[in-house]
Amino acid sequence: MHALGAAFAKPGWVRVGASAARWRVLVAGGPKPGWHGSLKELLAGLVCGTAARLGQCATCLFSFSFCAKVSLRKRAMQRAAALVRRGCGPRTPSSWGRSQSSAAAEASAVLKVRPERSRRERILTLESMNPQVKAVEYAVRGPIVLKAGEIELELQRGIKKPFTEVIRANIGDAQAMGQQPITFLRQVMALCTYPNLLDSPSFPEDAKKRARRILQACGGHSLGSYSASQGVNCIREDVAAYITRRDGGVPADPDNIYLTTGASDGISTILKILVSGGGKSRTGVMIPIPQYPLYSAVISELDAIQVNYYLDEENCWALNVNELRRAVQEAKDHCDPKVLCIINPGNPTGQVQSRKCIEDVIHFAWEEKLFLLADEVYQDNVYSPDCRFHSFKKVLYEMGPEYSSNVELASFHSTSKGYMGECGYRGGYMEVINLHPEIKGQLVKLLSVRLCPPVSGQAAMDIVVNPPVAGEESFEQFSREKESVLGNLAKKAKLTEDLFNQVPGIHCNPLQGAMYAFPRIFIPVKAVEAAQAHQMAPDMFYCMKLLEETGICVVPGSGFGQREGTYHFRMTILPPVEKLKTVLQKVKDFHINFLEKYA
Repeated sequence: MHALGAAFAKPGWVRVGASAARWRVLVAGGPKPGWHGSLKELLAGLVCGTAARLGQCATCLFSFSFCAKVSLRKRAMQRAAALVRRGCGPRTPSSWGRSQSSAAAEASAVLKVRPERSRRERILTLESMNPQVKAVEYAVRGPIVLKAGEIELELQRGIKKPFTEVIRANIGDAQAMGQQPITFLRQVMALCTYPNLLDSPSFPEDAKKRARRILQACGGHSLGSYSASQGVNCIREDVAAYITRRDGGVPADPDNIYLTTGASDGISTILKILVSGGGKSRTGVMIPIPQYPLYSAVISELDAIQVNYYLDEENCWALNVNELRRAVQEAKDHCDPKVLCIINPGNPTGQVQSRKCIEDVIHFAWEEKLFLLADEVYQDNVYSPDCRFHSFKKVLYEMGPEYSSNVELASFHSTSKGYMGECGYRGGYMEVINLHPEIKGQLVKLLSVRLCPPVSGQAAMDIVVNPPVAGEESFEQFSREKESVLGNLAKKAKLTEDLFNQVPGIHCNPLQGAMYAFPRIFIPVKAVEAAQAHQMAPDMFYCMKLLEETGICVVPGSGFGQREGTYHFRMTILPPVEKLKTVLQKVKDFHINFLEKYA
């Protein structure tokens, strides 16, 4: 290889310096017209045409000043040889008595002295990855949403569709659907984020007071500092005070409050502590069907056992304790059921549990020695005049010390839902009671691994639990905005229920709370067969067709779980009233055409 490099060590020739792995190519001079190839091809051609004078290749090479490293791999060699074959330079013998083709062959032979190394196999593949992670599914952001994204890109490129926009009705993201933020919350967050605004007369004093209190509790008086793993102390105190007010004086201890990155983080964390064992002693986690897919996803990730109990669709998705007994007895044959998850108000079903139902569930958990998880993130979202939110914590204490001192309960709340809709802040909390002192230490240790939840999210949670009160400057505006959001949601819940129930082949239970409809849809046999031909669940097939023909993105019921032979989809009621009416009308027209097509 050094000999080859030396051959170019003459004035007027291309100079190539050889090293063990790379060649440095230096060409001097100015650019000449007529070259239309790529720089990469030029470099490859220079390497191949090692025996040709630069002047002999003037028909295809231009002179210029550059310095580049070229990896002499097999692919570069092939490209260079192709240039020569296409007539890159004359094929007449050079002053050395060889053609340019023979020079390329010689260069190729030299390069083969050091063969190319084969590509190392990937360490991480679908076969080698954690099988528990591979088993995780999350329907809310699953295949239907990926397809929606593809369609949005096509619309941006000008591809014609029967619609002009994709309406993402698949997820409860209030502000993405146009809901305006609560002014007071954003004022306090602005002050906390940029404390110089505390001197501005544009902000009310009650907002400044809350911002100062939060900042004084932060390291360096800044949201940019870490907090304690359990959360900022004064915010935990405000959460405890909120729970006490909400539950009519039932006490809450700040030491039992853990601030979290949304409610999801708290649910995942407590399940990590609870799951143990192997084989028939593996932890069983009871979840409602339909369920929010977070639960099945975390259960899969932790390699726990999912134990389904079915809500009663014929009775407005009520929870029947006899169904709980059936589920737990069957589960004992193959696992150790020790966790019972409740979602109240329900997601995706929208039911609100009665106090009697909650008492029955608590008694069942006490009887079966189950750890209770109460997902109460929609506690502000109750619309039916016949329904009222009852917290599991309050009912547990009112059932007497036999229950309140023994039943282990973790309950969850969030900034993402309610009237706030502040999903992006990822603020939340969990209250855990009757936890063994040694387990409490283990929980704090686990939380310390992730250092702390976002401090901005903690601050947002504080404003939710410590809003303006009567007599404060911001109280009237805050109350007006809160009532407006919740009042509109109540109207949209009733509108959705009524319009769906006017469509042949669709039935929708009353939307008592939360922010979704979960209507049951009739799918003809021919459509079921077509879905099977596409290797899809029938309701996934339905939802894909709905998306492709109307631009409306909803989530198939199979992603939440449903009784065998029934089909549903989940749709949020968050769009503004006029847009929601349009969505519902499009669903109606699509469904009627779908029934006719597959009749």
